[in-house]
Amino acid sequence: MTTLDTAWVRAQFPAFAAPALQGQAFFENAGGSFPCAQVVHRLTRFYTERKVQPYAPYAASQIAGAEMDEARERLAAMLGVQTHELSFGPSTTANTYVLAQAVRRWLKPGEAIVVTDQDHEANTGPWRRLAEDGVEVREWRIDPTTGHLDPEALAPLLADGRVRLVCFTHCSNVVAEVNDVAGICAMAAALGARTCVDGVSYAPHGLPDVGALGCDVYLFSAYKVYGPHQGLMVIREGFGAELPNQGHFFNCDTLYKRFTPAGPDHAQIAASAGMADYFEALSLHHGGPATGAGAARASHDLMRAREVALLQPLLDALVGRNDVRLIGPQDAALRAPTVAVELPGNAEAVAAALAPHGIMAGGGDFYAVRPLQALGIDLDKGVLRMSFTHYTSEEEVDRLLHALDAVLPG
Repeated sequence: MTTLDTAWVRAQFPAFAAPALQGQAFFENAGGSFPCAQVVHRLTRFYTERKVQPYAPYAASQIAGAEMDEARERLAAMLGVQTHELSFGPSTTANTYVLAQAVRRWLKPGEAIVVTDQDHEANTGPWRRLAEDGVEVREWRIDPTTGHLDPEALAPLLADGRVRLVCFTHCSNVVAEVNDVAGICAMAAALGARTCVDGVSYAPHGLPDVGALGCDVYLFSAYKVYGPHQGLMVIREGFGAELPNQGHFFNCDTLYKRFTPAGPDHAQIAASAGMADYFEALSLHHGGPATGAGAARASHDLMRAREVALLQPLLDALVGRNDVRLIGPQDAALRAPTVAVELPGNAEAVAAALAPHGIMAGGGDFYAVRPLQALGIDLDKGVLRMSFTHYTSEEEVDRLLHALDAVLPG
């Protein structure tokens, strides 16, 4: 594996050259990453040159529409799905809510769904609300000590054949263990259930091959993947055709419009093509494929390898402390670089104490109320969350460790 060229990577992100951010180490990437220069350029260009109604016959409009189409085509190829299977919406939360309304009408009396208590509220709350209409909602529960979501515990929930949909996360935004999505999806499919995967906390660490995962729905947020504030949703063709249309009636035959009832944000969709620009440039710079799915896979592997190498020393240091409880696996290869710890006192106060040391981190529940409750964590105290990506440097991790030594009791 080629070693990631961190200097080149950081040069692709304007934030690292911004005077206001000098001396600051960003460890709240799980809340939203820095945007790459390619996205910033496309967004600026659209607003200054192409901010017209797209798809009209005049030149500026045609260019605007073409750039929106480009974003969908290139990102769908990178995700291993057909172009029309990828849609854009205002956020992953909104996309999930719209999808849940479609599923509400799709389910028949006596049928059930499965949710987990490992998820961010955006991928569990909308599904749990179906119980208000009499849908049976079964909960797949995590281990209360480790946070692990055991696939063996799913099997009994599916055994009677009444489950039509299983909703779970690729990795939690506090537990961070990478779940076996392909295995879980295969298990569900064998028993006649569809699958909806929340990829918000995984996608920033490398775009997945959704086609290979075998899920029916995959959702993630562009603003956490170096892009604009959009929610991306893959709905595979077979499942999308079964679900009732949620968009304008005259768009019902277009899959990527069926589940976007609001008007699209033209500029942000167009700017999302900058995400593809970045992943392709990253791959090419390191000797990988120049375009498409090959570039996405190469970028994924480069990013993950870099993050694992940076993460393990941080995990080891935290495990060695007697004043924190590490949430999730101790092996960096099994998790995303989103590290939550339980502290003796209030986590938000500790995050505030880290700020004068140049550490940007967060404290609280991060909308992961259910997993924190399942883990027995006091929500009034919350957890300290330190999250990074492939653009983080060794020096920043070292600075974080020294800052923790300075603000924690030991």
